[in-house]
Amino acid sequence: MKVVETCAEMAALCREVDRPLGLVPTMGALHDGHLSLVQQARADNSTLAASIFVNPTQFGPHEDFARYPRSLERDLESLEAEGTDLVFVPPPHEVYPEGFDTWIEPGAVAEGMEGAARPGHFRGVATVVAKLFTITRPDRAYFGQKDGQQVAVIRKMNEDLNLGAEVVTMPTIREPDGLALSSRNAYLSPEEREAAPAVYRALCAAEDVWRRGERDAGRIQRAAHNILGRETLIGAVDYVGIVDADTMRPLATTHEGRPVMIAAAVQLGTVRLIDNVVLG
Repeated sequence: MKVVETCAEMAALCREVDRPLGLVPTMGALHDGHLSLVQQARADNSTLAASIFVNPTQFGPHEDFARYPRSLERDLESLEAEGTDLVFVPPPHEVYPEGFDTWIEPGAVAEGMEGAARPGHFRGVATVVAKLFTITRPDRAYFGQKDGQQVAVIRKMNEDLNLGAEVVTMPTIREPDGLALSSRNAYLSPEEREAAPAVYRALCAAEDVWRRGERDAGRIQRAAHNILGRETLIGAVDYVGIVDADTMRPLATTHEGRPVMIAAAVQLGTVRLIDNVVLG
């Protein structure tokens, strides 16, 4: 496994490797969810590349960039154990050199839910992923469904800008009690960790209402809010969204034949949890 710190060296190596090349972009603090992407990419491609970069431009001014979990040595050991060929670990000044002033501004797909709750977040995500795609030129890039709106933003950008990668979405990996794996789960106190699966239970309650024939988005949302409202440690519910799973357009009524995503974001202590399920 070769660990690379500069854009120029990573680009040169990616031009020389056997194709197809699979890329798994991460911010490190790897867990089994990340490793499921790595394993699929290893199975699908002749060359496997990963990136570890805590991207400062996708964090808001009052968010957790400074304390975001970092475990580079352990992450590299995990990636090597999975047969990774190249790992890109650039310092921030390599990705955003002095004078950097070009940004990807996503459109309507980024406006609601996380886009509304975290202004500028998807601009940072889209810009760094565009850079990773242009540096490595992957044949396939792998992302987790837990960040469902992020995947939609990346898919749209990849399509609109003809970046040429196949964007592969992998299922959310969960703890036995349903909590979606996330690097930020490490911040949860024991009491908060016990309360956290309420988010997935709420999504499952909404899905159950839908499966029983309800198509009105407001009623589906209420089923989720009813569960979240019972958990006293949840301080705020940022949103429960019912959206088209491709466009992220809010829906008043779910329609047959179109993929629908129910997404939620809540505040639990100092931790913000997001999750989603795709109906059907």
